[in-house]
Amino acid sequence: MASGTYMEGRRKYARPQGVLFSKNSGRIAENGKYVPDGFEFGQYGVNDVDAEFIILSDDTRAPIEFKTTRIENRKRMINGRMRSYHVADKLSINLSWTMLPSRSYFGKPNFDTTYGESDKTESCTSDGGAGGVEILRWYEDNQGPFWLFLSYDKYSNFDGTTDRYSHLAEYSQVVEVYISNFEYSVLKRGGHTDDFWSISISLEEV
Repeated sequence: MASGTYMEGRRKYARPQGVLFSKNSGRIAENGKYVPDGFEFGQYGVNDVDAEFIILSDDTRAPIEFKTTRIENRKRMINGRMRSYHVADKLSINLSWTMLPSRSYFGKPNFDTTYGESDKTESCTSDGGAGGVEILRWYEDNQGPFWLFLSYDKYSNFDGTTDRYSHLAEYSQVVEVYISNFEYSVLKRGGHTDDFWSISISLEEV
């Protein structure tokens, strides 16, 4: 399992990376933070097939684009007044990277499960997040829905907590999504380490 200690050690900064893909909706860790269950794809010293979640790099990522679709039955009444029966609001989310390294590490990092640290393998992405090949592998292996963890300042999701303003170090939103479109290009081929990719992903809320 991905413990709270692992997640703390995995992050380079005070806040988690902006985006994480997971095969499950997560749990509350020992330190009260919301984390997914399982192993990080391709970086945790386990078989890639057993991967449960993947932390995406913030390197060269474009702004996360949100679009809301309101599902409703709206109709004008005989008196001219508009009425609506609201069903749900669903999100469409677009993610894209330019010049993203094709891999997160030059070699297999083998994270320590106690301290969340890797061995001396140097990272290609500055934050150790997933590179192009790992994101492509996730797309190829997950035809069905999965969970999207987002870290941005949406403190209204913590209404009812003791202090809703003190949750920047946590994932503020978890959404079950499908991949509706996936595109990538190999922009530059590297010499002995990694290539540079451009990736675009469109996601739709279940």
